[in-house]
Amino acid sequence: MKRLLYGVLIGLWLAAALPLQAAGLDEKVIEHTFSNGLKLLMVERHSSPTVSAWIRFKVGSVDERSDERGIAHLLEHMLFKGTTTLGTRDYAAEKPLLEAIEATAQRLLAEQTKGAKADAAELKRLEQQLAELEKKAQQYVVKDEFFDLYARNGGSGYNAFTSKDGTTYLISLPANKLELWASIESDRMRNPVLREFYSERSVVMEERRRSYDAEPGAKLWETFIATAYNAHPYGQPIIGWMPDIEHLSRTKAESFLKRFYAPNNAIIAVVGDIDPTAVIALVGRYFGDLPPGTPVPEVAVQEERQRGERRVEVIGDAEPELVIGFHKTALGAKDDELFDVLAAILGQGRTSRLYRSLVLEKQLATDVSVFDAPGSRYPNLFVLHAAPRAPHTAAEVEQALLAELERLKTEPVTQRELQQILNKLEYEEARRMGTNGGLARNLTEYEAVAGTWRYLTRYRAKIEQVTPADLQRVARTYFTRENRIVGTLVKNGNGRTAQ
Repeated sequence: MKRLLYGVLIGLWLAAALPLQAAGLDEKVIEHTFSNGLKLLMVERHSSPTVSAWIRFKVGSVDERSDERGIAHLLEHMLFKGTTTLGTRDYAAEKPLLEAIEATAQRLLAEQTKGAKADAAELKRLEQQLAELEKKAQQYVVKDEFFDLYARNGGSGYNAFTSKDGTTYLISLPANKLELWASIESDRMRNPVLREFYSERSVVMEERRRSYDAEPGAKLWETFIATAYNAHPYGQPIIGWMPDIEHLSRTKAESFLKRFYAPNNAIIAVVGDIDPTAVIALVGRYFGDLPPGTPVPEVAVQEERQRGERRVEVIGDAEPELVIGFHKTALGAKDDELFDVLAAILGQGRTSRLYRSLVLEKQLATDVSVFDAPGSRYPNLFVLHAAPRAPHTAAEVEQALLAELERLKTEPVTQRELQQILNKLEYEEARRMGTNGGLARNLTEYEAVAGTWRYLTRYRAKIEQVTPADLQRVARTYFTRENRIVGTLVKNGNGRTAQ
């Protein structure tokens, strides 16, 4: 599996394992909620004349219906396309073309839905008509105007990402340019235009082919997650399955956008060289009159308890990989911090048990890691990943991993190991919380997922109370055969034929 993917996941969960810098983040964070439900979190830091501004929408791929899979990720792309005033040379002239494009696309989708009964000539005609309309609309498009505006004004790190649990837009910029940020981002919430929708949908389809379908490690990962969840939408990929993407429309995307990308589902964090009173007034002026949308509903579906080991195999032109997962609790639920401690003991860093045993001593694997996935708002998975070192097999590595899990059930973790975890948390906290962007990310992440950013300040106390007996109890309860999912990537040529 791609190392980058695991780096992102591990980074998220290391961030979950941070104590808060002493001097009281509780006193440093200033929060304000506007009448439309928008939550604003601020921290003053005057070490440099810069700010980081993050907007987190509490809507991700887990909130999509079955006919919307992939829409949150596609909207992340689309919201860089502009508004009625940005990204266009003449919106009044562009708008009728956009309407014609959508009307044609809807007829094309309806014909495609007929499958084998579709009229081939009509399909070809509609495809050609759509291409001609999109080409004509290009004369009004101003590419990357958001990026250019920020870049000309000293902005850096302008980006966005979609997860199972949410969607975030971020930027760092000079403190005296914060009003520019407020103007741009409020305009994007108020007047978004999903121009170039179908060409961008094609871009996402190519992303899916290149980064998922053609990458055996990524294919293993999404197949593994889909195998782990029969009912809960955590089992669906963020990017969506290819048939899902092919049937997304601008009409459907606009409906999803209007429902959920609204102030009552948003959290803003502004960290840096600021005057909080002035920031409240600024955000109120630009965002305060935005109408609230539909609150993102909780996912009602609950995954049934697994009643037997599940195994999945992916064959591809890549070196073998092994993924083992166990269903566990959500962030903030009872026992969840115990899994964080176990992950750190087992597989986070070169001094962890699995790295020392499998990589350094026995040399069964070239790498090993442990983390939580695929999201954190709902019950998720405790995941172990390893890359076998030739000539050792995934089966050998699996047995070694399971043996270490059994050891947790019978041999209490030492107090020295627990203290090492606390020391590591202190180091990670100092490293990550030292940046404006890192703090803004943590504030928006935990406010959205845990219900309050104060989860950060309470976490250290929870970890200090963890006992060896607690860890044994969790290991015995959750690390069982009937609760286990195993995924393996098998290299082509091992007596098997790829489908």
